[in-house]
Amino acid sequence: MTCGIDVHTHVAPENFPAYRGSDSSIAWPSMEQGQCGHGNIIIAGKLFRTVRDAAWSAPRRIADIAQMELTRQVISPMPELLSYWLPLPDAVVLLRHVNAAIAAMVEEAPAHFVGMGAVPLQDVDTAIAELRYNKEVLGLRAVEVGSNVNGAPIGDPRFEPFLAAAEAMGVAVFVHALRAAKDRLCGPPLLEQIVAFPSESALAAASLITSGVLARHPRLRIAFSHGGGGFGVTLARMEHFWTEFPRFTELLAESPLATARRAYYDLTVFDPVVVRALADQFGVDQLLLGSDYPFGAYEKKPLELLRRAGFDEAQAEAVRCHNACRYLDIAPTGDGSLS
Repeated sequence: MTCGIDVHTHVAPENFPAYRGSDSSIAWPSMEQGQCGHGNIIIAGKLFRTVRDAAWSAPRRIADIAQMELTRQVISPMPELLSYWLPLPDAVVLLRHVNAAIAAMVEEAPAHFVGMGAVPLQDVDTAIAELRYNKEVLGLRAVEVGSNVNGAPIGDPRFEPFLAAAEAMGVAVFVHALRAAKDRLCGPPLLEQIVAFPSESALAAASLITSGVLARHPRLRIAFSHGGGGFGVTLARMEHFWTEFPRFTELLAESPLATARRAYYDLTVFDPVVVRALADQFGVDQLLLGSDYPFGAYEKKPLELLRRAGFDEAQAEAVRCHNACRYLDIAPTGDGSLS
């Protein structure tokens, strides 16, 4: 089968360690086994999400990968497991467990999975130490970070040492929308993911440019989930003001568009018109397949989305395989070897 790599999939472990602290109100997750192979993720005593066993079962995922006409998944933690809101010692315990579960899945099927871990960014020094542990001990190739850390945008200067460390270690970074402004939405809670995530992703990407972080770290391999959300429109506005507004020009060492075109963007966008717009703005070589598997209405036919967008064979090959290999620094063979 032709190489096809899905960079945006999530994992929830089949079990979580028991909370051993003293704060009964802490948002510690647990898993209650449900019917027909499903599990109920409980956070702070409330049902957060019901998931099928594909969230943790390697054989189930492998079968679904084949059905999606792909060959490999990059597996990362469910964003609500990033744990920035936990006390640091608790976050380290939980993330070590989640990361180890991901590493075990990769070890079980290295031809099908690439591991992406998480780190406790509420403390940057600890996050850097855990990043090194994830790479050197667990063998994880990438790290998932939230668009914000307890309200601070990922482009805030306090996180630059961590991103610099990822650049130096050669660890790819995946920015996922997290805890968006749902208090400004009218409707059920699920609108946070449907409506607010695109705005949150756009703000995260913009923060990394306006802070100068991405310009200062040109070798950082960084990708944005959901096609960067609304970042494309935001970027056009930024580029216009960079050319027309001297104070903004003085703020940035290079044009926002030049900086943005070094980043990667996944195609969890569900519409060929959006795919074409992303290709036109950022270049086909910066696009990655993504599905948001196995949650909700994930993209079940990502290759069909490329066909509907009108990509020729060379463009489709770049998006389904070569771009992800370059982003992750892996070989396209599926045998677990590195480039």
